[in-house]
Amino acid sequence: MEAKGWITGDESAKEMLGRVLSRARPFLLLPPLHRVPLRPRNVLEIVGPSPSAKTHLLIQAALTCVLPIDWNGVHYGGFDGFVIFIDLDCRFDIFRFSHLLKLRLASGSISEIDREQNNNTKERSSIAYDEELYTLCMRRFLYVRCYDSFEFLATLKTLHYRIQKEKAYGTCVHMLLIDSIGAFHWIDRASTCLPLRGNNNRKSHSIQAVLETVVQEIRKLLLLHPMLAIATKATLFGNRAMNEAKCRNLRKPDTSNSQSGGITALQLPYREYMPSVWQTFVTHRILLRPSDDHLAVSDDQNHSVYFSEWLMPSLSFLDKFIVKETGVFFVA
Repeated sequence: MEAKGWITGDESAKEMLGRVLSRARPFLLLPPLHRVPLRPRNVLEIVGPSPSAKTHLLIQAALTCVLPIDWNGVHYGGFDGFVIFIDLDCRFDIFRFSHLLKLRLASGSISEIDREQNNNTKERSSIAYDEELYTLCMRRFLYVRCYDSFEFLATLKTLHYRIQKEKAYGTCVHMLLIDSIGAFHWIDRASTCLPLRGNNNRKSHSIQAVLETVVQEIRKLLLLHPMLAIATKATLFGNRAMNEAKCRNLRKPDTSNSQSGGITALQLPYREYMPSVWQTFVTHRILLRPSDDHLAVSDDQNHSVYFSEWLMPSLSFLDKFIVKETGVFFVA
């Protein structure tokens, strides 16, 4: 009887294949996140000092998520899905996101946009784009700003119902993006670790308890709604770590062949401050850092050059890239 009930099921073979394939298909993200296949339920941590283009990579991932694959005969190469962006750093500029979306819509592909800008730079007000598609993409972008850990936890606990609502309208949530996961670390660490009033059995407001609850809520979301979670984290460079780096005579890496994989990546000495409950929850980690180099793309434009290094899984080379309004591009 149990076997018969299992065979009968409550979904068709088409529905089952669509569900399984959608969960197994890796996300084809833009550089430098394209080196490693990322799948639903993975947790990617983008770590680096400020500034190192961490938030910009989140924005580009969000843009790719909300854009359609094709629209009116134009190929955009997006995921055609919903994205949740939780801003813990409280510095996200929604107008910049809107402008970058319009740039992506104006051409349909990042390479075409870059080529067009190099040939004929346009003013922001003159960007031509599909307003209907723009409205659709903006509706797929859920932005939440949290000012402390309690607001962050409250947001995570209510996301399930919001996602269910979006699914009812036929929209699939593909990404959960968290900007600056360690934004409240030092505030919570400085808080008095005393039990909450009225109930001695409840957990104390300690940083360990807060992170355990955060990880638990994110894990529930990923279990109920398979999606990719990406979080940024600022690094700390202590005096001791920097002195050790100088003693090892770390040289500036030669990235002339950085894309060929012919060099050995150097791991920057940074201090890990997040509790182990978060560190063990992360499945992938990439380190970003700025360089002293600048690339001249025109007579009046210089762009900062950044390095990226995959720490988990560990890859034996660095990537060198620049950030423009139209996207992220490798430097040969």
